[in-house]
Amino acid sequence: MKKKSLRNLKDLAENGFILPSEIEHLEPVIDQFSLALTSQMQQLIDKTDKNDPIRKQFIPSTEELTIKDEERHDPIGDDIHTKVKGLVHRYPDRCLLMPIQMCPVYCRFCFRREKVSLTHETLSKEELKIAYEYIDNHPEIWEVILTGGDPMMLKPAILKKIIDRINIIPHVEIIRIHTRVPVVASDHINHDMTQALQCNKTVYIILHANHPNELNQDAEEAICMLINAGIPILSQTVLLKNINNNIDTLSTLMKRFVKLRIKPYYLHHPDLAKGTSHFRVTIKEGQKLMKDLRGKFSGLCQPTYVLDIPGGFGKIPIGPNYISEEKCDYCVEDYQGNKHKYKKPLAK
Repeated sequence: MKKKSLRNLKDLAENGFILPSEIEHLEPVIDQFSLALTSQMQQLIDKTDKNDPIRKQFIPSTEELTIKDEERHDPIGDDIHTKVKGLVHRYPDRCLLMPIQMCPVYCRFCFRREKVSLTHETLSKEELKIAYEYIDNHPEIWEVILTGGDPMMLKPAILKKIIDRINIIPHVEIIRIHTRVPVVASDHINHDMTQALQCNKTVYIILHANHPNELNQDAEEAICMLINAGIPILSQTVLLKNINNNIDTLSTLMKRFVKLRIKPYYLHHPDLAKGTSHFRVTIKEGQKLMKDLRGKFSGLCQPTYVLDIPGGFGKIPIGPNYISEEKCDYCVEDYQGNKHKYKKPLAK
C-alpha cells in the first residue's frame, strides 16, 4: 500500500523522521512555514542520517527560527511586479502566471515559503480570466511561465484548460512550466498529463532537483515519459550548503541531468528568504564550484550560476570571470587556472 503524504509533525514522528520530543520545539516552525513530504521522498530519506540530503531539504529544523536582518518576506520582489492577482510581469517579454500555490512538498529554503500552501492564493475562474485578459492586452509578452506553487499539482483536465487558453493568444509563442512533480510525486506524470501539455505552442518544462538521490527510477520514468511526448526539459537547482555545495555532488547531478536528456539551465544562489541562512553559501564558493565544473566536465553539464537581486531587479549571471583587461592586452585564464595574453585589436 502506498504511503500517504505527511503534513504535520505528529505524522513525521510516527514515521520516524523526527523524535516525539522534537515536536514541541518544531511547532513554531510549522506555524510559519508549511510542511509536506510525499511518499516518494519518504522512501529516499535515510532515517539514520541527520545529514541526509533529502531530509535536509524537506524536514523542518529549529534553525528556521533564526531570522537574519537581511532576510525578506518577498526576497525576489514578486509583489512589486504583480499586475493582477497571480500574475507577475517583471521582464518585458515574459510573465509568471501562478494558478495554484500548493506544492506536493515544501522545500525548507523556498523563496515563496510564506505564500505557498495558502488556499486563498489559488486563482478562481474569474481571477484566471483577469490574468488572461492582462496577457491578451500586452503583445510584448512572448512567453508565459506557469509556476506557483507547482502547476503540475493541478488535475490534467484543469491544467489543459489553462494551456488551451494561453494557446489561443497570438503573441505568446512559448509556454514554460516550473515544477518539482516529476521527481517528488512521479505518479502524477501519466498519459493524461502528457496529453494536457500538447498544444500549438512550444512547451518547456523546467525541472527543479538539487541532489542526484532525487533522480530515482520513478523520477527517471516520469522524465522519460515527458521527453518522449515531445516536451523538452531544462533543469534548475539551488546551491545549498551541506546538500550539494561540493563538486562531486554537483557534477554527478549535472551529468545525471544530461544523461536523462535534461539540459542544465540555472544554478541559483540561495535567496534571502526568512529563516534560510543555514542553507546559504558565499558567492565566492559558488564561483569556485562553477570553475571546477567548467574545468573538469562536459560543456553540456554547465548551468548558468545566477543571483536573483533582492527587491525585484531580476536575475543576473554571477559565474567566475576568466578575462581581465590590461593596457595593451587582455589576460585570459584557462580551465586549469593558467593565465595567457590575448592581444587587443589595433585601433583603426
